[in-house]
Amino acid sequence: MKCPFCGEIENKVIDSRLSKDANVIRRRRECLLCNRRFTTYEHIEEIPIMIVKKDGRREVFKREKVRLGMQRACEKRNISMDVIEEFIDNLERDLRETGKKEIPSRKIGELLMEALHKIDDVAYVRFASVYREFKDVNDFVAELKTLLSTEK
Repeated sequence: MKCPFCGEIENKVIDSRLSKDANVIRRRRECLLCNRRFTTYEHIEEIPIMIVKKDGRREVFKREKVRLGMQRACEKRNISMDVIEEFIDNLERDLRETGKKEIPSRKIGELLMEALHKIDDVAYVRFASVYREFKDVNDFVAELKTLLSTEK
């Protein structure tokens, strides 16, 4: 590691600590030439998850995009950000654990709908209306009938 003060590459590690979530290691280093101290952070280089869109395009998985979709569906509902963040954490972990480099966007959409169905029916119907591209009121009514029949 190059010293940010003098450019020397020889240094020693004085202290190493894990971050709270254990995903990053913080290291205090001391340059062997100028004796100044600096901090470095070490973390795993993650291979990006690629999402295959309906039209065949590919884009990198973005937590923020999932968060925004869920927030829109949950708007004005009594659903905490902790619940949304926990779902996104679990979703990202599950996607990585599949070992697949590319995942169809419909898979993520279905997982989102499944989670929203468990969390809040109104948020579920809101999300479904966009995800399933409801064309008119009849599509809403059909989804509501399905929802009501599964709850009995």
